[in-house]
Amino acid sequence: MTVEGSGQATRRERYLALRLGFFKWFFVLSMLRMFATPASKDFFGRELVPWPTWDWALCALVPVLVVYGFRRPGDWQELRGERSLIKWALVLYLVYALMGAVGTGSPGLWIATGICLAGFAGMWHLNRKERLRAG
Repeated sequence: MTVEGSGQATRRERYLALRLGFFKWFFVLSMLRMFATPASKDFFGRELVPWPTWDWALCALVPVLVVYGFRRPGDWQELRGERSLIKWALVLYLVYALMGAVGTGSPGLWIATGICLAGFAGMWHLNRKERLRAG
């Protein structure tokens, strides 16, 4: 590998790490957002922050973008250690969105449910493709 190729690999690794770091920060912020409503009711006696609706679809979109952004075989292999975190984030987003969508009928939460399902479909496809390539 040439020095120029090595520089491209390093730049690509930095870019992948940046996307993964963005996902992790966004996940932490979404958890704070989710617990802000009950916490504000406990601390102040009323809900100062509404329950997530359309913004939950945005939260659900971030791990899906990571999954589809790492769809190249080498990138997907590099993401091996983080896949469980992404899967659990999608599970949490899906459960919350589905409960809220059924309970309130909010279109934003139905969209978040669909986004989570698309993320699971993408992970399933990439894992299947990886197994087929290895076997």
